[in-house]
Amino acid sequence: MRSDLITRLRHDLDRSLFTVARLTGAGAWGATGGAALFRGERIAARRALASRRPASPEERASDTLALLFVLGYPQPAEDVAAALPTLGLDGAEELALLERTADTPVTVRPLVDLRPYSFVDSAGEAAWWIASDLGELALQGPLREDHVLGIGGASTTLSGLMIPRPVERALDLGTGCGIQAMHAARHARHVVATDISERALDFARFNAELNLIDGIEFRLGSLFEPVSGERFDHIVSNPPFVITPRTEGVPSYEYRDGGMVGDALVATVVEQAAAHLTPGGVAQFLGNWETGRGSKRGAYSVVDWVARGGASDGAHDENAAPVDIWVVEREMQDPATYAETWIRDGGTRPGTADFERLYEAWLDDFEARGVSEVGFGYITLRRAQDPATHPAQTIERLAGALGGNDTGLGSHVLECLDAQDALRSLSDGELLLQTLRVAGDVTEERHYWPGNDDPTVITLRQGGGFARTVESGTALSALVGACDGDLSVGAIVGALAQLLDVPEDDLLAELVPRVRELVRCAILRL
Repeated sequence: MRSDLITRLRHDLDRSLFTVARLTGAGAWGATGGAALFRGERIAARRALASRRPASPEERASDTLALLFVLGYPQPAEDVAAALPTLGLDGAEELALLERTADTPVTVRPLVDLRPYSFVDSAGEAAWWIASDLGELALQGPLREDHVLGIGGASTTLSGLMIPRPVERALDLGTGCGIQAMHAARHARHVVATDISERALDFARFNAELNLIDGIEFRLGSLFEPVSGERFDHIVSNPPFVITPRTEGVPSYEYRDGGMVGDALVATVVEQAAAHLTPGGVAQFLGNWETGRGSKRGAYSVVDWVARGGASDGAHDENAAPVDIWVVEREMQDPATYAETWIRDGGTRPGTADFERLYEAWLDDFEARGVSEVGFGYITLRRAQDPATHPAQTIERLAGALGGNDTGLGSHVLECLDAQDALRSLSDGELLLQTLRVAGDVTEERHYWPGNDDPTVITLRQGGGFARTVESGTALSALVGACDGDLSVGAIVGALAQLLDVPEDDLLAELVPRVRELVRCAILRL
């Protein structure tokens, strides 16, 4: 019966104009309403919808569904029945999507958040509908502790980072509403999605069925317990990484708080990941890490966590797995800013007694543990194919805006991993024999002191990917400019040595490490 009702709901949503394109941009609530929603305010969007005169039943259905399920405003029962004619109000109540009130005339209030979601990845365009618990916007108050989060900034970040390599088995650890598992199913033959919350798994199953996504197996349990002894080609997780005081009276939200002290939850996920990767397998996580006293080394803590899990340092240890580590730190916050961010996220507003009490608890916790900063970013781990491989470790801070890429960052991440593999097999002498090409999204900026002919600063900028900015110099900039696939790196360096009248060996010592780095981050391509 449930499957039949979900089929009816899908039919009604398909025939409506309840889509991202209809609602956003110049659509139903326009840019102003959309911007207000992003800031956590819904009134501008409601007013924009109320001021419109829908031209068709499909547009009226879209507006009704948006007011009810996205903005959280109760709607007249007859309008909702018209928007869901195949499912009907009885079917919607049976699916626990809404409930009728005792008002006269009868109104309907939402029990879930249900909204359209669209994206473009390497497999093409897709549009889904995603159900989750009502957020603070609709509730107008704090969230329940077993709240199941819908699509937020972190979830779209991780799905955009997800490498699109076809694989046999993938794992979504802590699936929540199922969004990462659904994305993984676009490139994995079989996906296992786990969560500690049965409520979250119910939402995830519903969303997969609503959007006709097969090949996902849902399992209840904490962290890697449901997949003990199993290995995967791809692991993704947006874990409950928020650092929350373990203090009585501080709410602990299942979707974001891992129940451990400090960054221990992320440390545990990273520590255990390598044992669940197949040779060549990749794990991608979001996470927080602390900087401060003792072992709180910020992003460099990830190296310690991987080592605790038994990863090899490149020695010939048959019982250890060499693991490449790549950490991109995107943001750092002081304890006060961090506390404010996550107290608001739970629905507690500034200026209230509860906000003050929680603020004190957060700052007490950070002070007691000697935390000076909290970082946020992306963690990529790759288990080597060859146990004798010497693993690569890259820790970088890229805090600026990301580059434009219609299909997300996943393709760029995969290109960088492939480049790192290729570089590992090339000696410096072999690298000099390669003919490289500069990526098409790379530009150069030069800055001059007034009246000077020679630039004081030369910068290479990556338009896509992580939008890296690389401080260059005359020699490196000239080398990059000459990389058009015709001349080898060695030939270019030799010509530059003559042109600049410097010893070729000195120029090689300067440029070869820089070339390796530019290849690794896809500014230069093999």
